[in-house]
Amino acid sequence: MDFKKLLAYQKAFDLAMNIFEISKSFPKEETYSLTDQIRRSSRSVCVNLFEAYRKRIYPKHFVSKLTDADGENSETSTWLDFALACNYISQEEHTKCSEEGKNIGKLINYMINNPGKFGVKTE
Repeated sequence: MDFKKLLAYQKAFDLAMNIFEISKSFPKEETYSLTDQIRRSSRSVCVNLFEAYRKRIYPKHFVSKLTDADGENSETSTWLDFALACNYISQEEHTKCSEEGKNIGKLINYMINNPGKFGVKTE
């Protein structure tokens, strides 16, 4: 199976692209802080999912990378809170992105709790 077919990856990629589009309207003074941080963390979710999938022959590495993906997903949620508090995004955008993030987190946690369903040899 190609890692790009993982539902968690697809949803994380879509959220990262949505955040990229939304963050284009952030003020210029946020370029090297909030804009950069929220883009990096949202993209990191995908990268860590890819790395987890590629390391699935090592159960502990698989879970470790998924835990990293979950952490990056949580970081993205916090940056969304800052964007809302600074009035850079609407409540509607915040709610939509936050809900997507929660769903991604659930998918990642499912993978953590069910590694055998993703090609990881469990004992």
